[in-house]
Amino acid sequence: MKHLLSLALVFACTCAAFGQKSAPVISPDIQDEHSVTFRLHAPKSQSVALRRQWDKQPAELTQDTEGLWSLTVPNVPAGVWEYSFVVDGLTMIDPANPALKPQRNPSASILHIPGTPPSSWDFQDVPHGTVHQHTYLSKALSKPRSAWVYTPPGYESGTQKKYPLFVLQHGSGDRHETWVVHGKASWILDNLIAAGKAQPMIILMIDGHPLGQIPRDMADRRALSLTAFKNELFQDAIPLVETHYRVSPDRTQRAIAGLSMGGWQALSIGMTNLDRFAWIGSFSGAVDENEIKPALDDATGTNAKLKLLWIACGEKDFLLERNHQLIEKLKASGVNHEWHETPGDHSWPVWRTYLTDFAPKLFR
Repeated sequence: MKHLLSLALVFACTCAAFGQKSAPVISPDIQDEHSVTFRLHAPKSQSVALRRQWDKQPAELTQDTEGLWSLTVPNVPAGVWEYSFVVDGLTMIDPANPALKPQRNPSASILHIPGTPPSSWDFQDVPHGTVHQHTYLSKALSKPRSAWVYTPPGYESGTQKKYPLFVLQHGSGDRHETWVVHGKASWILDNLIAAGKAQPMIILMIDGHPLGQIPRDMADRRALSLTAFKNELFQDAIPLVETHYRVSPDRTQRAIAGLSMGGWQALSIGMTNLDRFAWIGSFSGAVDENEIKPALDDATGTNAKLKLLWIACGEKDFLLERNHQLIEKLKASGVNHEWHETPGDHSWPVWRTYLTDFAPKLFR
């Protein structure tokens, strides 16, 4: 009897302990009219601020008696946004939000507010493709590497049709997953294909840092990294896709593009390998003219092979001047190109729009 009473007492105390446990923190909490509440449980912190991509000014959170910091922001614009908490001077992700931007050093969470009507990067009720994850031993680098591959809607139901291949690369601070997780590339292509605006295509995304992340001022190391990336792309990643997927071997069915660092890779590799790629895109990228000198020196041969050289950069982008220099060099050399100077800075809201504009031009 005493034993049963002891068990009952332990059970009651355990239940009481669980009952006193704090409720889960909900953040971000999206309400009507795009009002969003951000919360962070940090009872020992002295200050918490919200750093948000849609508004350049940080906003202070207030703390309640239980140590819960909160802030409600009205009228957040539709879009896929980055945000972080700054806690006592330290920038951190929102621990209550599982949607994280894939980065070399993760520091941003994702807030997605769908548009009305939906934007190209919003989820829509259309046929959807598949994103495949691959890990392989790179012969070029002698170490394990990863790649993600998008196949368009209907790919699995066919057995004969071969598809164009589009190599799409990320920026310096990101990873090969970022174009899907944060850039919403798979949804963008799903929506464009469903609307008849883009051709069904296979997209290859690989890690653009074969030697690790390298500072911009280390020119020699960056040159080695570019060579290593090219070797991995040609020796490992593209052969992997050609082995596992039905891709066309025709160079006119091959494209390469990227943002920022990925734009540099696309320009440098694409312009010097026109026997492999006929479509090239740079989103806020830049390239040293010496890296593409053979293409500039033989404009007639370059134009004969290029289907499209598409370059875009935002008017507030720190790489705008370098893009202007490249465009002037292309003009002086007589290399055909399409140039777009757009609103915006060096950020993902700009690059999603660029992919939305660029993809429909491919493989026509």
